[in-house]
Amino acid sequence: MKKIVLFLVMAMVCVGGYAQNADDICGIFHSVDPFSKEGSQCEIYRAKDGTYEAKVVWVENPKKKNQLGLVFMTNLTYNAKENEYQNGKIQYPGKKGTYKAYIRVVDGGKTLKMRGYLGVSLFGMTVDWTRESKVREQK
Repeated sequence: MKKIVLFLVMAMVCVGGYAQNADDICGIFHSVDPFSKEGSQCEIYRAKDGTYEAKVVWVENPKKKNQLGLVFMTNLTYNAKENEYQNGKIQYPGKKGTYKAYIRVVDGGKTLKMRGYLGVSLFGMTVDWTRESKVREQK
């Protein structure tokens, strides 16, 4: 009986370790543009309405400095049951239109899998974003 109780307690501790706080997505992330192959950083933060947004905070290509501060992703909401951020809207700088987006947190928060798509998720692209500790120095 003691072994069963111990097992149940350990299982609860382990499952609790995987629980995610909605604000765990907040921070600085680096990604590489799948089209131009240039790097950039974004900051994800909680907006005033409680959803999550992302803005550009660093660009590898100095010619794209005009994108600094651009809020390109809005309306992300955390779905604890599915452990993902959903209902996002993303605008790709330099392209027309708005795409739907969702984000999954992997590797204990070190990586985000951001999927942007048109219509249904099948017609889209996933880009990895890697957490970084600070904004890089802009040149």
